[in-house]
Amino acid sequence: MTTTDQERQPVPPEARRIRVVLGMVGDKWSLLVVCHLRRGPMRFTELKRAVEDISQRMLTVTLRGLERDGIVTRTVHDAMPPHVTYELTPMGVTLCEATTPLLGWTVDHLARIDEARAVYDAR
Repeated sequence: MTTTDQERQPVPPEARRIRVVLGMVGDKWSLLVVCHLRRGPMRFTELKRAVEDISQRMLTVTLRGLERDGIVTRTVHDAMPPHVTYELTPMGVTLCEATTPLLGWTVDHLARIDEARAVYDAR
């Protein structure tokens, strides 16, 4: 079997599912929302203020996706006035724990990444 034949082999269903989940985790907003929720339950407006530059619509879409994937729970409080809070599920907590080193690496290397981009863009 040649390399070309190997490349044409169907992708296992698990790999497709993994790619979809990693796409969700790696999107522009999901990890930011998850990181803010690690502090504890938050209302929508608190999250909106905490996640800089996110639109109301995008926060709604992001929270729905995270809720669908079992990362976040949405709780409607029957108080006066009624309100909703979002919080990490146990699986969401482990996602936060798993991505903390990646976020730390990113913070540690932001300046070098900016420099590399500037050098590249100057070409």
